[in-house]
Amino acid sequence: MQVAARRLKAIARAVVPRHPAQAIAAGFGMAILVGTLVLMLPIAKSGSDGASVLEALFTATSAVCVTGLSVVDTAQYWTPFGQATILVLIQVGGFGIMSFASLLGVLMARRLGLRSRIQAAAETKSAGFGDVRSVLFGILRITIGIELVVAVILALRFGIGYGYSPIHAIWLGLFHSVSAFNNAGFALFSDNLMSFVGDPWICLPIAFAIIIGGLGFPVLFELGRRYRRPLHWSMNTKLVLSGTGTLLVLGTLFISTLEWNNPRTLGTLSTANRILAGFFQSVMTRTAGFNSLDLSQMHPATWLGMDILMFIGGGPAGTAGGLKITTFAVLFFILLTEIQGGTAVNIFGKRLSRSVHRQAITIVLLAVALVIGSTMALMLMTDIGFDRLFFETVSAFATVGLSTGITASLPPAGQLLLIFLMFIGRLGPVTLASALALRSRPLLYEFPKERPLIG
Repeated sequence: MQVAARRLKAIARAVVPRHPAQAIAAGFGMAILVGTLVLMLPIAKSGSDGASVLEALFTATSAVCVTGLSVVDTAQYWTPFGQATILVLIQVGGFGIMSFASLLGVLMARRLGLRSRIQAAAETKSAGFGDVRSVLFGILRITIGIELVVAVILALRFGIGYGYSPIHAIWLGLFHSVSAFNNAGFALFSDNLMSFVGDPWICLPIAFAIIIGGLGFPVLFELGRRYRRPLHWSMNTKLVLSGTGTLLVLGTLFISTLEWNNPRTLGTLSTANRILAGFFQSVMTRTAGFNSLDLSQMHPATWLGMDILMFIGGGPAGTAGGLKITTFAVLFFILLTEIQGGTAVNIFGKRLSRSVHRQAITIVLLAVALVIGSTMALMLMTDIGFDRLFFETVSAFATVGLSTGITASLPPAGQLLLIFLMFIGRLGPVTLASALALRSRPLLYEFPKERPLIG
């Protein structure tokens, strides 16, 4: 009996993830698997037969990873049951598998074990284990509050402005609100939101939800506590807020300027609608895949600028993807310090830890290698141009969901590659790498220093 018990314990230790990052990766993988199986049911798809494995897997991954890329028409292909499944997957993915599970533990057991605290802290980026419970309830309050407010505004607009029945208007408002706050980009219209390009009552609430969700929960928590004391804000909050404002303005100016006279995008709109559409599309590059313009008709230079914005992404520990504003801000200040000949990187009156230097450089280099390698692989599979393929890979890795319209035309191997990119992009290169690592191996010695020639 003792031998059998020891064997069972050994099997449990081998199967159950011990590292928080491993548990997060396993949780996302399990959610994708369940979502795939549900979407394959005949009741989830319009028509008599069910969705194929690849269609269901791609959609489930895109929903859980809050991306928005799709190989089918969400409005026509999926039944209300299938659309509701996608909505649940978006909400679960946005909230965070481990945060969601830990919250259920709080509600049911009224307490958290140490492992649950560690897992939830890793997912929410909370400062310590003692505040995980308040963090989880805070996330829940913010999520429900913003989604309800935006859902009410959208439902009223769909009902009063467009004549939808009350039930249908409420459903449209709820779906697009959840999709927006979680930066997912799934829409229940075949042309996404192109029919509402000049409607501020649709575009602005969705943009607001995306911006708030993309700031990150640590920033929202600090703003709630210290909104009257900006001088006491943390470096993270200052970087995210200043970076978000700067990128939104620059993105709006960039897209509007390049597409202003393009008759296939902004050229035929009024001045006010051009500005609204330019701003809306700039917000979407913050990792939300809605589009009010036909992206396939944009200038390739616009695609390249949007690639950069998508790659940067939003704030950490939120619903946005990308490599995060803070990562690129750190690299910018490292570059500025090096050019000025400084020895320490100082940001907003605080000195930056050297370990953060290495983390930022590592994340960016891994992401660049992954995106470039994936683009090259897609180039070998298809005859589609580099600019469109690069846009697709950046969008998948940054969990944005914007597309130039080539997603469904990619071969199965290409779609599987995008699934992989969405999964990696949602978890983060460093998180996934730590999840795959069996154990840390600290060195007990150091080599002598030597400086190679640079440049």
